[in-house]
Amino acid sequence: MKKIKDLISNFINGFCMALADSVPGVSGGTIAFILGFYDKFISSLDDLFRGSLEKKKSALVFLIKLGIGWAVGFLLSASILSGLFETHIYVMSSLFIGFIVAAIPLVIKEEKKCLRGKYRYLIFTFIGICLVVSISLLNSYGGFNFDINNFNIINLIYVFVTAAVAITAMVLPGISGSTLLLIFGLYIPIMGAIKEILHFNFNLLPVIIVFGLGIVCGIVFFVKLIRRSLELFRSQTIYMVIGMMIGSLYSICMGPTTLDVPKEMLSFETFNIFFFLLGIIIILLLELLKNFLNKE
Repeated sequence: MKKIKDLISNFINGFCMALADSVPGVSGGTIAFILGFYDKFISSLDDLFRGSLEKKKSALVFLIKLGIGWAVGFLLSASILSGLFETHIYVMSSLFIGFIVAAIPLVIKEEKKCLRGKYRYLIFTFIGICLVVSISLLNSYGGFNFDINNFNIINLIYVFVTAAVAITAMVLPGISGSTLLLIFGLYIPIMGAIKEILHFNFNLLPVIIVFGLGIVCGIVFFVKLIRRSLELFRSQTIYMVIGMMIGSLYSICMGPTTLDVPKEMLSFETFNIFFFLLGIIIILLLELLKNFLNKE
């Protein structure tokens, strides 16, 4: 029974992460934190590259279970939800704002031991808010332009470094990796290159290989940094994560401006109160489900 609960729990976790990654301004890391498996997710990524053989096996099993749910969520998003994000972005944005608003108190409750009495670290909450809002503002100004067809060492280094930073954003709560790729002018070129490769045009394969290497190096280096921060400076890190989650509310509001056909940012007129409340209810139900699945 415990194994079945574990499988169901990891599937749901991965599934929800994939759906979050599909929404402008939201990261899978946010969902991982909301559902309470962020530490295990980060530790498993780190152990996969740095741990002992036993830890590598354990991490691989966990990530595969999580990955199955993520793959299903990704396929659902690509086939069904992507259309909703284009045609009903304000509804989806309202839904995810409900997610975040409901999740922040749950995170504070979950981490109350390391937060209580450490109010001097509220400065890290402010830093987290500023970081996410600054990234969203930079994206709203159009970001940078990048010519993916220009193969030179400078461009390849640029692709490598941007990929490493983007994968870090994807695992950090509150920061969207796809938003960073948009800012640095790589989202559309990389997506286009992947599409070309799927159509057996391998002219841009070297760029995708460099991009993949950047992702791997980002996981190896930055995930270790995140893990150590949670171990050694947990109070400061959690305060900053809460700030990034608060900042992500602004990112979600700006999400409609990042669509292929940009729309106005979410406003009081386009905000959907019903789906906002639905988002809150879903998070509360997921919290109850998490508590049930975690019971021995």
